[in-house]
Amino acid sequence: MSTETILTNATVVTPTAVLAGATLVVRDGRIAAVESGRSHAPGAVDLGGDHLLPGLVDLHTDNLEKHMMPRVRVPWPAAAAIIAHDRQVLAAGITTVLDSLAVGDVWPDGDRVKTFGQAVEAWKAGRDGGVFKARHALHLRCEIGHENVVDLFSSLMDDPDLLLASVMDHTPGQRQFVDAGKYRQQYPQLSDAEFDAYVERRRAVRDALGPRHRGAIIALCKARGVPVASHDDRTPEEVAEALADGITISEFPTSLEAARAAHGQGMSVIGGAPNLVRGGSHSGNVAVAEMAAAGVLDVMASDYVPASMLIAAFALHDDLGHGLPQAIATVSANPARALGLDDIGALEAGRRADVLRVKRHGRLPVVDMVWRDGRRVM
Repeated sequence: MSTETILTNATVVTPTAVLAGATLVVRDGRIAAVESGRSHAPGAVDLGGDHLLPGLVDLHTDNLEKHMMPRVRVPWPAAAAIIAHDRQVLAAGITTVLDSLAVGDVWPDGDRVKTFGQAVEAWKAGRDGGVFKARHALHLRCEIGHENVVDLFSSLMDDPDLLLASVMDHTPGQRQFVDAGKYRQQYPQLSDAEFDAYVERRRAVRDALGPRHRGAIIALCKARGVPVASHDDRTPEEVAEALADGITISEFPTSLEAARAAHGQGMSVIGGAPNLVRGGSHSGNVAVAEMAAAGVLDVMASDYVPASMLIAAFALHDDLGHGLPQAIATVSANPARALGLDDIGALEAGRRADVLRVKRHGRLPVVDMVWRDGRRVM
């Protein structure tokens, strides 16, 4: 039986315009029409001028890992963690989320290594058991200096919901941690001698295995057609290396020069939404506002705060002068396009009806209602 929902008297943000007092017609899980003017059809829902936006698409979030380990060395039951994560991202307006699980770690027996298998099993059970309200997929973040990263990654290569992989190198002295002193701050429990020995050991492993691991993971992704992102590009040379490997996404470049190089070569450049909301990087890297001002920001991801995406998109509009359709595209259409997904991310006829009703609480955008595939889920 056909189902229809008519949402009217709304401020509808399409890919090219902001339509005040407009109407969105949803039929059988898809957007049937976007119409200027109000609808007087029986059952039409008057939204009182609130914004209607496409559901957000998040390519990178560590949020599940935070729920798995809410305090340092304090694990939480995986099944409860995955459901809490799902409800949190949905309340933030994220209808499609790539759960970004770290495959390996610089610290060989770190928390991420210990919880990886539990997280994967809980994730699969949640998906297959139909408990998710948001649409979930996998982003596997591969630490190339970890001894078993290729084997761990290969075990999930055939999962149909693996939509993105990234190659990371958090070894002290590389990329984000070119200044090993910043990495030192993460391990206050170690003496200086213990930390120096650890750094020397990890650098040796990375030098011996990292390039081979990176090549193997990229080759596996090419064979399966999975997009690959480079992580924490610092220099134009690192961007050039990614391009030579066929990588199409630059995730969280740490300098404006790297972001410019990536964007100029057609890569999708991802910035962290918390960086924009907070007014800068917590680790001293390039500010997302600088990237936006330079015209080299394509996508924003929640990174570690799901609610940051919507706030950051409106900040692009309110504070940095971006058109609202352009700003909303950084958290909806652009990330969908980076994955080659053409049926989500925009309020256009024929697309999946992933829709947000958003109210403004002063300047703050607040998600009030959420529809996924035309069904109201919040």
